[in-house]
Amino acid sequence: MKIPPVGRDRRSAYASGQTLSEFLASATANQSLWAALSGRARVPEDVAARAGRMPGTWHLLVLLEDWCGDAVNTIPVIARLAERSPNIYVRVLRRDEHPGLMDEHLTAGKRAIPVVMVLDDEFREAGWWGPRPRELQDWATSLGVKLAKPDRYRELRRWYAVDRGRTVLEEILQIICKAAGVSQCRAA
Repeated sequence: MKIPPVGRDRRSAYASGQTLSEFLASATANQSLWAALSGRARVPEDVAARAGRMPGTWHLLVLLEDWCGDAVNTIPVIARLAERSPNIYVRVLRRDEHPGLMDEHLTAGKRAIPVVMVLDDEFREAGWWGPRPRELQDWATSLGVKLAKPDRYRELRRWYAVDRGRTVLEEILQIICKAAGVSQCRAA
């Protein structure tokens, strides 16, 4: 029987992680796309305000690879949230260098990335998110699989461009709210 990751101490994994800037400096795939999307990443004021009011300190530990289109569309805005929030910090790890950690966070039995582990102030895993916003993942695994790969990826990119990271931020905040015991977390 597999032990669930919630409650696991991730201090050493977090300590070995890189900042997103450090990761980007070593990226070999999609460098210009990572730079462009990181430069355009914005956090809506209401989301930043809610994140800043969260009790406690939160560490987000991300598994990713530079070739991943979902990571390039989600992780820059998560990193921007951490920059704007005094109580949220982010570190990234390459998925392929951490297979054991990845295997604790499979999606439908697969190593889908990105994975964002939400860690409390003691670096215990409180929950995790990934690999896509729920609405987009539902589409990708139902209607999206019926499209040819180029068409499917075009639609995924279009969804991300319209959403601008809002949904991923809301879903991450929901995990933090639940772990922090905050009952009212949604946007007004």
